[in-house]
Amino acid sequence: MSKKKQKSPMKDKFLLGQYYQGESLMHSLDPRSKILITLLYMISLFIGDSAIFYTLMTGVFLFTVHLSRIPLKVIINGMKIIIILMIFTVIANFFFTEGTVLWQLGFVRITKEGIIRGFVMGLRLLLLVGFASVLTLTTKPIALTDGLEALGSPLKKIKFPVHEISMMMSIALRFIPTILEELERIMDAQRARGANFSEGKLMDKAKALVPLLVPLFVSAFRRADELAQAMEAKCYDGSGNRTNWKPLQWQKADSLILIGFLVLFILPIAFDAVL
Repeated sequence: MSKKKQKSPMKDKFLLGQYYQGESLMHSLDPRSKILITLLYMISLFIGDSAIFYTLMTGVFLFTVHLSRIPLKVIINGMKIIIILMIFTVIANFFFTEGTVLWQLGFVRITKEGIIRGFVMGLRLLLLVGFASVLTLTTKPIALTDGLEALGSPLKKIKFPVHEISMMMSIALRFIPTILEELERIMDAQRARGANFSEGKLMDKAKALVPLLVPLFVSAFRRADELAQAMEAKCYDGSGNRTNWKPLQWQKADSLILIGFLVLFILPIAFDAVL
């Protein structure tokens, strides 16, 4: 008798905000260098615009995954929600982009430019979220907060709340898997009472999700209130001159990897410009 395949947790289908325990070059890097690498990659994605460019950028992404020693299967499984959004983006561009008409039925038409733009936008979205996921998977939330604050420290001179903004971003990322776990718990409770989220038409499935929103928001606000009370109990004050328990240390490996990735990003752009 075959065993029923165990369903993977919902949080495994969305990787942003999670930390993957491991020992790799990406895990050991300073969070500041990883943030800079991610920013460079994001900017590069919106500069080039050719098949060779995106092939090279995909290679850079796969190389980064290799350096992180995170199984590619884990990242692909964690991007299922993004893949659905990518498919919607691709299809939307098929029908709403002006250009050479390849197929038409009444007012519905598919253009050559729409197909090209759809696949480009979809690939950009996948690479963007995938690379950002590698950043969060290899960096602990506290280290990410310290890195963001360190990079934004020059803004403190103009009284910009760098620490508070960094802390809010870190907490928001950390709450993503927490909210997904809570959503899965509520869905299990609703299934135990006879609710069905997998059968029926698309509209029926959407209507079945509506009763989940109220308990989910109540749970999210309760967790946020508990976190605020815990921070107040520990006399947290973000406006003071706080010190770090583990100070950030920029090492030689961070400089080498940053220079290496800078070259990897410049080459595809330069190659794309020449062609």
